[in-house]
Amino acid sequence: MASEPQQRAYRAPCPGCGAPVEFRSAQSTHAVCGYCQSTVVRDGDTLSRIGKMAELFNDFSPLQLQASGAWQGRNFTLVGRLQYQYAQGTWTEWYAVLDDGKAAFLSEDNGAYVFSLPTSLQRAVPPAENFRVGATTAINAKPFSVASNERVSLLSAQGELPRLPALGAPFAMVELRSADGDVLSVDYGAVAGGGVPALSLGRSVLLEDLKLTGLKDESAKDESGKQFSCPNCGAPVEVTLAGSKSITCRSCNSIIDLTQGTGAALKHAIQDEPVSPLIALGTTGQLAGAQWQVVGFQHRMGYEADDPDEHFGWDEYLLYNQKRGFTFLVDAEDGWSLVKPVTGAPIFRPGEKSAVYLKTNYRLQSSYRAETSYVAGEFYWQVQRGQKTFNRDFASGSALLSQEEAPNEITWSSGSKLDGELVAKAFKLDGKKDLFKRSDAKPLSSSAGMGCGTIIIVVLLILLFLFLIGRCSSCDPKYENCSSSSSSRSSGGSYGGFSGGGGHK
Repeated sequence: MASEPQQRAYRAPCPGCGAPVEFRSAQSTHAVCGYCQSTVVRDGDTLSRIGKMAELFNDFSPLQLQASGAWQGRNFTLVGRLQYQYAQGTWTEWYAVLDDGKAAFLSEDNGAYVFSLPTSLQRAVPPAENFRVGATTAINAKPFSVASNERVSLLSAQGELPRLPALGAPFAMVELRSADGDVLSVDYGAVAGGGVPALSLGRSVLLEDLKLTGLKDESAKDESGKQFSCPNCGAPVEVTLAGSKSITCRSCNSIIDLTQGTGAALKHAIQDEPVSPLIALGTTGQLAGAQWQVVGFQHRMGYEADDPDEHFGWDEYLLYNQKRGFTFLVDAEDGWSLVKPVTGAPIFRPGEKSAVYLKTNYRLQSSYRAETSYVAGEFYWQVQRGQKTFNRDFASGSALLSQEEAPNEITWSSGSKLDGELVAKAFKLDGKKDLFKRSDAKPLSSSAGMGCGTIIIVVLLILLFLFLIGRCSSCDPKYENCSSSSSSRSSGGSYGGFSGGGGHK
């Protein structure tokens, strides 16, 4: 069936500079002039200037205004853009007009995308404080889990918009997620002005599935535009990802906070016990059908909930791909895994021994406190040493599921195990493949016909392994990389990594 023709666009001169301002949707009430940044409001056929919008920060998204695509057989065009920030990061809401003139939103958060439509509740929307992170509530007779409850503010805007909260004024934003992947956003930005919360309901999408045209030809940043001197040692520091919130100095290993911009007084934290990643920062590799670049590295420590003296360590590599965003490559004592934060909310109740995600039952492997002990590279959230979460790891065969709980956000991640040799080959480190072997390798008993010499070697290796266990159990993470520490756990290390800043959307 042919779609309805789009409504006639309304165009009028900007009250600030006279340049044309266009409204393609009857639902658009505001616009930002692309020439003078004036914020204008539409009342019938009249435009009134109500202020000036702050300049957009360049997040080097591949998206731009007037890009068009298709979603569930319906064509759309991106006509507006809202940039928000909250404590752990930033994200963008693209306002889209469907081919029948109705509104939609494409949320972009560090390479993750959610396409949603405006919706409403069958009852009054509760106050934001009624939504407790981790709680389950029924929305229009469907169960949702509260994934986040944050104070956010508008950084900037562009194009035509159906709503426009006050610039820089904080307001509540709540996100709820269902077991089958629905994302419900509750925007309280209009409440301060006497309005009602705005709701949108959508699902996660891959950028390539939207069949977008009119994207930016080049979304890589001009690296010369973001260089500065390390506030600790004075060495040059170069930012390679425009959206980075933290970076480490390659000379002195200090962690530098970029949340206020490189022109502000840079805060830093000294790290005096460098850890050497097995895969060097900047290395590229082919995994899961995409080319990934290693942009960040974390060493993290876990502490058993029932025995604080027992600790273990693991490494996480933050990987980046322009169209797929960020994912985590995890190196733990029981093997390698590739995982990514998920949009949906698996079914899990504290105290239970399993979780259900996409109709698959995952058994709880362990629960523990996690803490970041060392970082290197760039991160899309404000990473700090000492960041703490409470983690639960689940598994179903080679499929993995992880929950990380922070005060204002719960993040779920899913993925699968990887063979160490595959990881070495992916990053062109075949010559070091022995260093990638982990305890999930095939048991020696599966080999046929072992001779006496082989048995002797196996015994010696076991004795050496027992010696290393004794040594690592007293490993001090302040002075050593304890990622091979061997406490008595059925699985080593988080499957998802702390992703504050990536949990939104």
